[in-house]
Amino acid sequence: MRTSKISGSVWIALTLVYVLWGSTYLAIRIVVQTMPPFLSAGARFITAGLLLAAIVAWRFGPSALRVTRAQLGSAALVGLLLVLGGNGLVVLGETSVPSGLAALLIAAVPVWLVVLRAATGDRPPVRTVAGVLLGLAGLAVLTSPAFGGEVRLSGVLLVLTASVLWALGSFSSSKLSLPANPFAGSAYQMLAGGIGGVLTGVARGELHALRPSEFSTASWLALGYLVVFGSLVAFTSYVWLLSSAPLSLVATYAYVNPVVAVALGSLILDEPLTWPIVTGGAIVVAGVGLIVSTERG
Repeated sequence: MRTSKISGSVWIALTLVYVLWGSTYLAIRIVVQTMPPFLSAGARFITAGLLLAAIVAWRFGPSALRVTRAQLGSAALVGLLLVLGGNGLVVLGETSVPSGLAALLIAAVPVWLVVLRAATGDRPPVRTVAGVLLGLAGLAVLTSPAFGGEVRLSGVLLVLTASVLWALGSFSSSKLSLPANPFAGSAYQMLAGGIGGVLTGVARGELHALRPSEFSTASWLALGYLVVFGSLVAFTSYVWLLSSAPLSLVATYAYVNPVVAVALGSLILDEPLTWPIVTGGAIVVAGVGLIVSTERG
């Protein structure tokens, strides 16, 4: 699909994903300062999923929520990959990794998408392979102490795993039979991922350590922001884009979000802008840009 043929609705949805998802890394960092990671993430997506289901029923009628067992299973699988894996591990990782760095690590999603495509027999162009190698080099700069990076390896591995699972969820969504109404599908995905998050939090013992009286006002406000803007608006826009625009175009959010996230993290939370973050981040973004420009060409 050529850029000239892409509708205005697609560009609006892309802009929402660009800006809102870029800001969610900051909001997540504020939430986990006083709230347990998986329980808060689970509560966020269950709340957003229920609200979205109600909106779908009101706007399109209750019949829009009717799905086959296969469609429900597919939506649940994608939701577990995107929400529990892709988002939940980012939330857990941000308990020890700055929000800007987390966003830069997640920027590698298009790299993993190319790897997944290659694994299923789709031979990528030479420029795409070069973009993958460039992206991996950027990740090495971001995470290696040899380049002056000061990061906790456990947190970095969690976020990198999240990026792989997010790519797998995005890739799978284009192959599976999902609900005909993408908004209904998004609601089921959020509910599945949210329930998975709560169960994971309970299994980790977060419920026993729960101290609601210690939750800060900032964390509550950030959680509300994530429910409305991060989930209802941005996540739903992303899911709609997966079925309405080329995957390579949708993937461009990965090199816009980090710029927003790093800027907000530095301005609001005083997160340091070290040379590894600036240099490694620029290399990752350049690699992703090369991949996307090649795929769109």
